[in-house]
Parts: sequence; C-alpha cells; structure tokens
Amino acid sequence: MIVRTTSDPAAFKDLAFPFLQRDPVLNTGVLSNTADRIRGILNDPEPPVFVSVHDGDEVVGTVLSTALRGINLGNLPAGLVPLVVDVLAEAAPRASGVAGSADAARLFAELYSARTGRSVLEAERVRLHKLEEFVEQKADGTPRPATEADLTVLTPMVGAFRADVGHPGEGVAEDRRWLEQRIARERLWVWEDDDRIVSMVGHQSPVFGVVRVGPVYTPPDFRGHGYASALTAEVTRRLHDGGNQVCLHTDLANPTSNKIYAAIGYRPVQDFVGYAFS
Repeated sequence: MIVRTTSDPAAFKDLAFPFLQRDPVLNTGVLSNTADRIRGILNDPEPPVFVSVHDGDEVVGTVLSTALRGINLGNLPAGLVPLVVDVLAEAAPRASGVAGSADAARLFAELYSARTGRSVLEAERVRLHKLEEFVEQKADGTPRPATEADLTVLTPMVGAFRADVGHPGEGVAEDRRWLEQRIARERLWVWEDDDRIVSMVGHQSPVFGVVRVGPVYTPPDFRGHGYASALTAEVTRRLHDGGNQVCLHTDLANPTSNKIYAAIGYRPVQDFVGYAFS
C-alpha cells in the first residue's frame, strides 16, 4: 500500500474519480468538493490536500483535507486510517477536525491527536440520506430561483447559516461571492411569502448523476411555517425530474430537520461522526 498526495484537484480527479464513481452517493462529499474546486468556486485560504491510497495500481481509499472544513475521510475504511494519519499529521498539522464513518473517524482522531499533541472532542453526528420516493410539501408562498437582486437579503442569511452550523466563513465579502457564484450557476432557490424571502435552499452540481441538496436555511423569525420543507421538496423534485439521484446531510442532533426530510421521502444511507481538534 502507498499513499499519494496532491494539491491539484484536477490531478486528483483523474486519479481517484473512477474509484469514487463506484458509489457516487456515499462519496458525494469528496466528489462535489473536488468538482467545485476544479470549477473555481471553492476558494481555500491554504492549499487543500487530496489523498489517495493505492494497492498496486488500484485506488482503494481517498481523503480530502481543507483549511476551512478540516479532514473529510469520506467512506475510508478504518483499516486504511493508520496509513493516512502520518501523511496528514505532516501535511495538515493544524486541521480543525475530522469526519468519517464512526470507526474510521474515531481511530483517526485518536492517532492524529497522539501524533500532533492536540486535544480532540466529538463535535457532531451527521446522517447521509438519499431520496427514495418523493412526497410534495405545501406552504404559503412560492419558490423561485435566487437572483443578484436578492444579494442584500441573502448575504446575512448565509452568515447566519454558517454561525448556526459552526462553520464560520471569511466574512461578508466572501459570503456575497459564494452567493454570486451559485446564483450564476442556478444553484440557489428562495421561497417568497408576502413579498419576503423567508427561506433559501442550495444544491451542488451533478457529479456522476448525483446531486446533494444544501445548504437549507430559514431565519428564526420565519420558522415553523413549513417554508424550508416546501422549498427543499421543490428543489428535490426538480433535481430528481432532471434524472439525478438526490441526497442530503442532516445533523442528528436536530430531530426537526430529520423529520422534515423523511416526510419528503429521504431515507438514511450512512451515519458519519465529526471530531474537533484544539
């Protein structure tokens, strides 16, 4: 077994996407994050580290490490964790955290903290869901694609979303740029009620016929009216009607969102655990 690294997303795509394509739903995080870096709409303050594990000529595992989101083990088997810990302890010694399947993430966190001398704490549990049978949801108001005219309203919503999920960005200018890029690619929708934007839902671009929905955000003053549920359902329907498999992640600490997505027709695929380093 050998471990290779690169900071070039295009080189990683050529090397690893044939392996990741075998299960594009389970590998959606690594696939979409790599694809968006190739498109130039994910910008890292430090170069990312793309890791591939090889058994001879065959790729058997992948990992993505970024300054903003930490280390994403994806579906890396726990048995391959010791091979990548030493590499990432050198290449990303100040990673904010790690996420992966329960066994792999726990083992990585233990070994990485021992190597780097940093403390570790479980931070989140996330579930990947896939749409199985679509069920429409209703709410007052109507959906529409977001436009540049919405930037004044949506920019603080993005900042509030980042704060809610514990993934702070780089400020208002970066949030506005994030919105502009996704609006230009028709990857962001809003729900309007009484001429007010009351919810927003984004989605990734398709990779191997799989699209991940997110982020989903409704400001506190507009919650409890079914806006996010109805908008998520509308976006889901459009993506599914376009011939895609549709998936999303939920925070297992939020029973409301898990209930909402189950009502739309999403079903669990796999759970992931995240650890924070300090």
